[in-house]
Amino acid sequence: MIRRPPRSTPSNSSAASDVYKRQRLESREDLERLREEALSRQPERFISLGMGTASRAHGAEVVYSALKEEVAKRGLDIPIKATGDHGLCGYAPVMVVYPEGVLYHSVKAQDVPEVVDAVGKGEIVERLLYTDPMTGKTYTYEQDIPFYKKQMRLVLGPMESVEPLSIEDYLCRGGFSALAKALFDMKPEEIIQEVITSGLRGRGGAGFRTGWKWEDAAMRPDPVKYIICNGDEGDPGAYMDRCLLEGLPYEVLEGMIIGAYAVGAHEGFVYVRKEYPLATRNVQEAINTLRELGLLGENILGVGFDFDIQVVRGGGAFVCGESSALIASVEGRVGEPRSKHVHATESGLWGKPTVLNNVETLANVPFIVNRGGEWFASIGTEESKGTKVFSLAGDIYNTGLVEVPMGITLREVVYDIGGGIQNGKAFKAVQTGGPSGGCLPASQLDLPVDFDTLDAAGSMMGSGGMIVMDEDACMVDVARYFVKFLTEESCGKCVPCREGLRHMLEILDRITQGEGTMEDVDLLEELGYVIANASLCGLGKSAPNPVLSTIRYFREEYVEHVRDKKCRAGVCKALVHYEIVAENCTGCHICFKECPVDAISGEPKAVHVIDQEKCIKCGICKDVCKFDAVKVV
Repeated sequence: MIRRPPRSTPSNSSAASDVYKRQRLESREDLERLREEALSRQPERFISLGMGTASRAHGAEVVYSALKEEVAKRGLDIPIKATGDHGLCGYAPVMVVYPEGVLYHSVKAQDVPEVVDAVGKGEIVERLLYTDPMTGKTYTYEQDIPFYKKQMRLVLGPMESVEPLSIEDYLCRGGFSALAKALFDMKPEEIIQEVITSGLRGRGGAGFRTGWKWEDAAMRPDPVKYIICNGDEGDPGAYMDRCLLEGLPYEVLEGMIIGAYAVGAHEGFVYVRKEYPLATRNVQEAINTLRELGLLGENILGVGFDFDIQVVRGGGAFVCGESSALIASVEGRVGEPRSKHVHATESGLWGKPTVLNNVETLANVPFIVNRGGEWFASIGTEESKGTKVFSLAGDIYNTGLVEVPMGITLREVVYDIGGGIQNGKAFKAVQTGGPSGGCLPASQLDLPVDFDTLDAAGSMMGSGGMIVMDEDACMVDVARYFVKFLTEESCGKCVPCREGLRHMLEILDRITQGEGTMEDVDLLEELGYVIANASLCGLGKSAPNPVLSTIRYFREEYVEHVRDKKCRAGVCKALVHYEIVAENCTGCHICFKECPVDAISGEPKAVHVIDQEKCIKCGICKDVCKFDAVKVV
């Protein structure tokens, strides 16, 4: 028998500062008084250092320690805020000096004395400023950098000035004013109507209208209802939800509490991937602080509304991002999807009405409540409202987390925000929507980014992954890579997905090894449509997208692999070999020294030759050659 887990009990938390110990908020006035106290203590001048997972991977913790030490040594009264990642993840650690907004990137511990000295004197460390890789122009201020200038950072807006676990910082940015408005000035049905008016659609991939989901759950007479925040982000290259949970946990939790009040839920769950330890820790600490303050628990702000949240860690299964599989996992069962003859809003967690929303969806709710549904609906397109957060990755200069208004074009994201393709190479494709998304060519760069347009083009919005590929990408191999991932992540419950993806992968393997036929290409298309139409859940229904879109837009590459036994990108090893161009070879001997299998022969200052029998096609010779003497044939 499946037992419902016990309600978690409040625990002492180091996240709440001494100011808030034993200080329970029992009214709206108490909340506003606390906000005024926090505002009176907020520094105008401070240094913000991104300290999310991406920044920590680039040494931000060492930089933070050096900053604290250097500021203390000089006796400067400049607070250091360890915030979430600032978005420019490829240039981490990123540091911003406020109120001026001077941005430094790729900061190392040895740079800290010079930076602190410059801050104290009101000067600029020019060598650490951002230089646009395409134009060569250097920018001093954060707001002027093209990466930020084209964005509309609504959900991500507080990231650079709010320490994740500082309730004081969040209150100073208007935090929990939306909750107070919802509890004291609005009826639950009025909140739902504002969300409906806003046109907010789910940011987790399905794009279902959030207000309709809330309305359906609210009308259910069952006194026991649940709300779940879906933080199970499994797409390769996607980290939007992780960054929000790490950097702005209070924003997500505020939206969740408002949602619970609107639908009549008294218990909620935040489902976080096991691979996200920092996100899990920050969310749990934030929950503990809210309990201490009385913003979670019984009789929130004295209005008689009871609501609490607990964190559930997922086991890392990609399929658990699907709603019914996630609910099964929260219940303690194997995370497998089920047929949705009955929606979760009618019978979800433990058979009770359940609302399940993505992290980013809930983070939008406080803004909708505060500014109104019509204001939110004024942003975006006719059917896709508001902004969308994307993790921008691949062969571009500015990789990182971006937030843009719906309707922006792919070209603007890739070139204006992303900074263009690295090393002067040509753009080839952009995949949107994660591993189940489609690959769109240069001819589609002027498409607006919205749910319906991307879907019609053979891709999808998905959760918000966006991977840019240059001319060196083999689109057949790209399709094979994502189908391999999805084959491994399929739960295996339904035959179309389990067997269809496996067979699709076998065909792609044959084609990339030079053993495919034109009948294989036709079969891939047929298989794709069958899998999409017959699979049980969203994983299987969208899994053929990488194959179908690459055949649709890059069919000539499949033909070359099958008919000509050629991979134009030089990626499929079975279809390429390396040769040295005699007139370009200087005999520098570098390729000779670097070849791991001694397949290259030749005396210094003489033309070299590659022994095709020994060559393992690793490509090292081409990578190290400075004279463009190695070509792929």
